[in-house]
Amino acid sequence: MPLTDEDIRRISSAGKEDFYHEDTKQLKNIEGRCVFLSEKGDCTIYSIRPQGCRLYPLIMALPERMPVLDEQCPHRDEFRVDPDDVVELERLIDTLLEEGA
Repeated sequence: MPLTDEDIRRISSAGKEDFYHEDTKQLKNIEGRCVFLSEKGDCTIYSIRPQGCRLYPLIMALPERMPVLDEQCPHRDEFRVDPDDVVELERLIDTLLEEGA
């Protein structure tokens, strides 16, 4: 999951350390799972999770820049694409591009 500078600040200010790759600004995974996913599968930083996590499974197919529901999400059929979420995803992609992520 790519992180914005604001995501990193918010999570760091909660005392979390060593949770992202500094060169790519992406969340780290441990054994294929997000570093913040508990053994039970719960997000341990849910209230401060990254913007990309908040919008998931809505992702941006690149280079077309087309919002889609992630094919790899086993629950994708349970979600509806909200136009406001598409706008937020556009903003997120713009921010990530501006920040060099």
